[in-house]
Amino acid sequence: MNLFSDIRALVIDSLNAMVADGDLPDGLGFENVTVEPPRDPLHGDMATNAAMVLAKPSGCKPREIAEALAGRLTADPRVASAEVAGPGFLNLRLENSVWQGLPATILSNGADFGRSVIGQGKRVNVEFVSTNPTGPIHVGHTRGAVFGDSLASLLQYAGYEVTREYYINDGGAQVDVLARSVYLRYLEAHGQEVAFEEGTYPGDYLIEVGEALKDRVGDAYIGQPEEVWLEEVRDYATDAMMMLIKVDLGLLGVEMDNYFSEKSLYGTGKIEAAIQALDDKGLIYTGVLEPPKGKTPEDWEPREQTLFKSTAHGDDVDRPIKKSDGSWTYFAPDIAYHYDKIQRGYDLLIDVFGADHGGYVKRMKAAVSALSDGKTPLDIKLTQLVKLYKNGEPYKMSKRAGTFVTLSDVVEQVGPDVTRFVMLTRKNDAPLDFDFDKVLEQSKDNPVFYVQYANARVNSVLRKAHEAGMDVSDAALKGADLSGMTHESELAVARKLAEWPRLVEIAARSNEPHRIAFYLYELASELHALWNKGNDVPELRFLQEGNTEASQAKIALAKAVSVVISAGLGILGVTPAEEMR
Repeated sequence: MNLFSDIRALVIDSLNAMVADGDLPDGLGFENVTVEPPRDPLHGDMATNAAMVLAKPSGCKPREIAEALAGRLTADPRVASAEVAGPGFLNLRLENSVWQGLPATILSNGADFGRSVIGQGKRVNVEFVSTNPTGPIHVGHTRGAVFGDSLASLLQYAGYEVTREYYINDGGAQVDVLARSVYLRYLEAHGQEVAFEEGTYPGDYLIEVGEALKDRVGDAYIGQPEEVWLEEVRDYATDAMMMLIKVDLGLLGVEMDNYFSEKSLYGTGKIEAAIQALDDKGLIYTGVLEPPKGKTPEDWEPREQTLFKSTAHGDDVDRPIKKSDGSWTYFAPDIAYHYDKIQRGYDLLIDVFGADHGGYVKRMKAAVSALSDGKTPLDIKLTQLVKLYKNGEPYKMSKRAGTFVTLSDVVEQVGPDVTRFVMLTRKNDAPLDFDFDKVLEQSKDNPVFYVQYANARVNSVLRKAHEAGMDVSDAALKGADLSGMTHESELAVARKLAEWPRLVEIAARSNEPHRIAFYLYELASELHALWNKGNDVPELRFLQEGNTEASQAKIALAKAVSVVISAGLGILGVTPAEEMR
């Protein structure tokens, strides 16, 4: 049940009736007509822009449309009033009976209240994390992991068929560096003194890998030239790092549906096939690029390259796909990887990249547009940096990782639920400060605590009611009489609950799971406000001594809040708290 969609349908029906009666001309489009919460709650429960968007195409004055529309809307038993505001906005107030009936609807639907079908079963590939397999996941990739996993859950909740995918960057020079770093640890395991040169990976996490390699091959690689051991050590080390990465992701409850190896693109003809597909469209040519911005002719050496005409699909400049020595650029296998996704039949592709990939967005979108003839959308979400603080100071690097703070460092200190929720308390493209002390505070300023505390409060009421011998089963609460729910604080909670289905669809359409976290904080705030009001106004307390029917009615509202909070936290991958410890 989406109350906003229901009222919008009423508005559209009323507009069609106005057309039929000659109050509006034929041929008007209603696709831009919206019904949404007003910016100021004092203005009403909902607002529609119908008169404003139809004034110009209809040739009518917006206030005249709004006044005629208001008369039709108030004929519906759900609408208490419709007031014209400003140049032609229409503010609606609904009858209390609408809000009073909402808790029973929520309890009847359970976790499915708010679940949407807007996805229509369309297939979506969400690629996220995809960190180089050279070490444990660091805190920056942690944010991408949480964002991607929560987005995938949100899209599933909205009716999409989702594949979570990790692209293993195991085809570039960085895995050779990993192999050399593991080889040094292997020599160290044999008692040799080693020095980690700049550019290698000095983290302690490779000690065990070096020792395991020693157990596996003994002294077979000691004193041997690189060409003897590099490939085998590279494969062994990459596998070891992917095992480590999967363990890290498991700490957050992230499970991938598919791992795709970059290396599988090489020597299989897949890169060549993707480039040929572009060539067949006349988008591959040999040419010389202009000097990059900031480069002068003196420090820029023009050279002939094989280029992808990405400017034909919205990019700023054409992009090299093959180097002058005949080897592929980094962009070429990425093109092939996305071509593979397109061939797998996805209706939508989503890439979650770190902030340092901002310059990659246009070229990647151009490639997907070209390869799919514009039929497969690609949305790229960038996750900005995370700054860690503890005791008021920037949090230092992990000794185990050597140069950065790891996912496991964070989860070990605050747990997976806090980690996940906090990572979504800012929009993905905004920097995030993660303060280890503040995220564990029990205060309103800590969103994860505030939301969990709201759910725990509801559960405490349910426990006390049960101990008092009261029937607080869903069946009993669904049948409760809420006609006495008329106080503004109670109605405010119901209004916020009604926004949930609409919010889910907005978040899913924009690929923005942070909206779920924001909404949950707002809903928790309304519940806490009602709870605190009960300290001064006894008739607002959820447990009404000696009055089972009144208690059940109020508990039904509280339980509805818990149902929605639990559903929202489920999307975010957070376990709802039944009590606070």
